[in-house]
Amino acid sequence: MFLFLSLPVLLCAVTASCSETKACEDAQKTCSVVTCGIPVTNGTPGRDGRDGAKGEKGEPGQGLRGLQGPPGKLGPQGNIGNPGLPGPRGHKGDCGDSSGKELTPASDIRSLQSKLDHIKKLQIFSLGKKSGKKLYVTNGEKMPFSKVKALCAELGATVATPKNAEENKAIQDMAPDIAFLGITDEVTEGQFMYVTGGRIGYSNWKKDEPNNQDSEEDCVHLLRDGLWNDISCSSFFLAICEFPA
Repeated sequence: MFLFLSLPVLLCAVTASCSETKACEDAQKTCSVVTCGIPVTNGTPGRDGRDGAKGEKGEPGQGLRGLQGPPGKLGPQGNIGNPGLPGPRGHKGDCGDSSGKELTPASDIRSLQSKLDHIKKLQIFSLGKKSGKKLYVTNGEKMPFSKVKALCAELGATVATPKNAEENKAIQDMAPDIAFLGITDEVTEGQFMYVTGGRIGYSNWKKDEPNNQDSEEDCVHLLRDGLWNDISCSSFFLAICEFPA
């Protein structure tokens, strides 16, 4: 039954051929696939259809998870980034020197070095003798008067100069030997002056002194009994320096 019903259609599709235009048109009315002598060819492929909607995530697979693989090779170094934003402002520092003088690091170092050098030089001397507002020290070294002055000046002191009996006694007690005093008449003969300036107001000369023997005694030294004597400045005697106490 099925084969019988399909046969006219099949014959129409396969055998349809027209020699006349009208006869072909009549045939098309009864058979939609008649080609009227024109060969049938396949058309071009159609476009792909649109992707369907994404499906739901599936269940994780069964079995143990594999081990993590080794790290890859280190990549090339990146470019240097832009500078960051400035950090927060720091706390206010301590107040500076109340004298108002601004010290640079270099001047500060020089000042400290100078103080250290001064302390080292003072350590050369033994502890001295204090009298009133003066301190007398000595290192026990003997030298000409010019070097005594230079040594004391380098220490920021002056040659020991008694201006009263108490100071004269203090120098005498601490001096282990005859010592120069800071008194001379180098400027004007017979007019003894302090090396710091001004004529002397106190003296303790030995009898018949000063006598300027051989016309070359322009300096003064303190004898062991505390008396004074004029002497040549080129002689070697103990150096005693005087500091304000």
